[in-house]
Amino acid sequence: MLTRLSVRDIVLIETLDLELDRGMTVLTGETGAGKSILLDALALALGARGDAGLVRTGAKSGQVQAVFELEPGHPAFAILEEAGLEPEADLIIRRTQSADGRARGFVNDQPVSMGLLRALGRSLVEIHGQHDDRALVDPASHRALLDAYGGLSGLADDVAAAYAALQAAERERDVHAAALAEAAKEADYLKASVEELSALSPEPGEEEALAARRAIMMQAEKVAADVQEAHEAVSGAAAPSPVLAALMRRLERKGPDSEVLLGPIIDALGQSLDALGEAAMEIERALVSIEFDPQELNDTEERLFALRGAARKYQVTCDALPEKATELADQLEALDAGADKSAALDLAVKEAEARYDGLATELSESRQRCAKHLSDAVETELPDLKLGQARFMAEVTSDPSDRTANGYDRVAFQVQTNPGTRPGPMMKVASGGELSRFLLALKVVLADKGSAPTLVFDEIDTGAGGAVAEAIGVRLARLAGKVQVLSVTHAPQVAARAHGHLSIAKAIYAADRTRTEVERLSEDGRLEEVARMLSGATVTDEARAAAGRLLQGERV
Repeated sequence: MLTRLSVRDIVLIETLDLELDRGMTVLTGETGAGKSILLDALALALGARGDAGLVRTGAKSGQVQAVFELEPGHPAFAILEEAGLEPEADLIIRRTQSADGRARGFVNDQPVSMGLLRALGRSLVEIHGQHDDRALVDPASHRALLDAYGGLSGLADDVAAAYAALQAAERERDVHAAALAEAAKEADYLKASVEELSALSPEPGEEEALAARRAIMMQAEKVAADVQEAHEAVSGAAAPSPVLAALMRRLERKGPDSEVLLGPIIDALGQSLDALGEAAMEIERALVSIEFDPQELNDTEERLFALRGAARKYQVTCDALPEKATELADQLEALDAGADKSAALDLAVKEAEARYDGLATELSESRQRCAKHLSDAVETELPDLKLGQARFMAEVTSDPSDRTANGYDRVAFQVQTNPGTRPGPMMKVASGGELSRFLLALKVVLADKGSAPTLVFDEIDTGAGGAVAEAIGVRLARLAGKVQVLSVTHAPQVAARAHGHLSIAKAIYAADRTRTEVERLSEDGRLEEVARMLSGATVTDEARAAAGRLLQGERV
């Protein structure tokens, strides 16, 4: 509930600190005294549109601070946590408005956006009046109000979860169907590619090995004739080695007689024979290494060109061809298994639809029953509010083909002010006075069903008097047993029902300066104020007596 409201330099309010209690508090005063200014200040703190014109003349800025005491589990805690703010039992909201038009908002001294202020404001305070275009008259809120009234919020959450699951199942099915359709377009290509790569059967590192073998064979082909000629020259029939060997033996036999002369020749011939022998061995090795089958070279080149052609075709390296073959084979296999998966996904969607439809149907039927109970409960309140000929209808329109997170239903609160007239939305059908009484009746019925903890009624008794004003006062007091009620009123019958009474007046404190002042009235002060409201400017003893009876709960 709202425990404290402090206002500084807003319009005619210079300094104001109000302590507020549970129950019903009324704000009374002459027309133009500033009652609406007080509500405007509260609305400003809760995120209403700011305006430089709200700043008191001569001040650089104005400020409003509202302190709320929150019950455990209040929706404001979730709003704060989502915004990354530390929730506290006492919530302090502060709004500053500069004369240059700039505005800032704070929650527990942390700067916040206006959007967050408005979200908190909606969870903390509801403002109702003759020209209220939000809250209970907003059709967008009617479904949630009906669910809260009927205790259907849990079932509504189940429907929302089932809808989310249905959407997820439909997305998975649709994504798979799209992938399957795309794959089907390439089915022939996949089959041909898998067959081609399977026949090719590439191996990692194969290209490098083939290229190296091909290079050796091509080099061998170029030098084979020369090596063979060298072999013939060194080891063939005309090879010099036998001649040199025979000559060296003859010289060796003559060596003892001519060692000085023949020794160097014999050594040189020996070295030549050794060199020719070594050359012969190297030539033999070369002949073995360059020995190849021309068909092998042809086969190697064909294989190498086939691998490189496939790599270009599939836009990968030769070493990546085995991986590409596996990838294409998997795609083909997935295509073949796609029909089975499609059937499974279709079944999952049908099961999700069945669960959603079952819950949504249960919710819709429950809403229909609760709508009847709500309509009857509101209509029970109408006769005392001088709306005995009027009807209130909570209409539930269902369309099972229109699945949403909120179920099948559209909910609209409609009224019929006179027999035979066409029902319609409250804002369009009811006059200002009628609208305020319909709203009051509806709020009384919904008081402890999803209501904000603080309700503000801005002159909803305008134009009402006598028994109607008395009925309004009784119902506001009933509401105050469940939530905190603040009511701006001109009706003494309403003021007499309050638990607390604030008197608002203008005070002239300089030749050209006026300010709004607020006084909390004592019991005697309440008697005098209610008497003023009954009699006007001159308070008579009869008016005081009538006021006393009103304060004691008697009709006047």
